Amino acid sequence: MTSLTPFESLHETVIESDFAFPLPVELSDLYGPLQFPLHAERGRPYVIANFVSTIDGIVSLEIPGHAGGGEISGFNAHDRMLMGILRAAADAVIVGAGTLRAVSPEHIWTAAYIYPAFAEAYQAFRDAMGKTGQPLNVVVSARGELDLSQRLFQSGEVPVLIVTTAQGQESLRKQTIPASTQIAVGETLADGQLSARSILDICKSRLRQSDLILTEGGPHLMANFLAEKCLDELFLTVAPQIAGRDTSNQRPALVSGKIFAPDQPCWGKIASIKLTGSHLFLRYAFETV
Repeated sequence: MTSLTPFESLHETVIESDFAFPLPVELSDLYGPLQFPLHAERGRPYVIANFVSTIDGIVSLEIPGHAGGGEISGFNAHDRMLMGILRAAADAVIVGAGTLRAVSPEHIWTAAYIYPAFAEAYQAFRDAMGKTGQPLNVVVSARGELDLSQRLFQSGEVPVLIVTTAQGQESLRKQTIPASTQIAVGETLADGQLSARSILDICKSRLRQSDLILTEGGPHLMANFLAEKCLDELFLTVAPQIAGRDTSNQRPALVSGKIFAPDQPCWGKIASIKLTGSHLFLRYAFETV
């Protein structure tokens, strides 16, 4: 199917879970077992994030045509394969408007799109978990500045939910809203950003099943999830490149728009370290409420 070599596991924390994620053998032979500490009494979805960063902490070059994660990872196949696993496991995938603009206008947030060679294995994985259809694709945009002619909204391949403000909703209503796209108004914070907890509440209300939710950024959305203690885990691929910054281009890091340290540092606990070639695949757990 592919020529991928298995991930080398350098460290794994034993995770107690009520549910073992049934990865097909094609995926488990490469990645190993996948578990999350899902428990019925949690009362809210388990939220994970997936990012790729350079050694010097940059997550986007912010150059038109070169702003996506592929430019950061070097279009690494293992990174895309893992991204597919996480998308396949998720009930919803949440992205900010900036992330939507950074990728190809043909992009949809499904496992098969990001790594087509494993499309059948990803679907078998979802089927084994009882997840029907594709994950809900959630786009967060406070101003509603979205082009609804893009494939994500028009194709009907995935259900789409736009979470915005009342002002953003008014702006979006000037376009024709595709049948597969819903719009919801979320709670706005003092800085004008949409509340991460509000986004999760809206997702849960629109989903039949909401055990696991994935966010793929961007940095401002990531900051809000961390600030509101709504992020349970971060899957971070560290690519072996230095991208650099200068005074004219302050390229974004993993988190933007909020400061945590030294007054409210946000410490993570390492859960997994894997390696392929010179790419590191890190998994961190965070304290949440």
